[in-house]
Amino acid sequence: MLKHRRALAWLVALACIAGAVIALFDIETPLRPFLISLFLLVVPGAAVVGLLRDRDPLAALSVGAAASLVLNVLLAQAMLLFGAWSPRAGVATVAVLGGFMYVLRVLYRGKSMQTQQGAR
Repeated sequence: MLKHRRALAWLVALACIAGAVIALFDIETPLRPFLISLFLLVVPGAAVVGLLRDRDPLAALSVGAAASLVLNVLLAQAMLLFGAWSPRAGVATVAVLGGFMYVLRVLYRGKSMQTQQGAR
């Protein structure tokens, strides 16, 4: 069971990376709409879910999906408001924010691991 979850996670991660690369380098492929949409919906949600450890899985998934939609809508609104609409910039911004949240997750988990080791 754990192997299947890990394989699925890697498959989704590779699909998201492919979606980002396709959007940033303007590669034409029939899978373009699916992969870019997958990237824009999964990356922010996964980053938020990673920050919500020790929570109910269904609640974390719901919050992650909502955060993903909110982030994408706010980014699109800001780009339209400032007259700077660019799909490439939107994908790059989502990637940077997702990476930033991943770094926060690593730092947060590293801090909690040190605290647990110190308590022993």
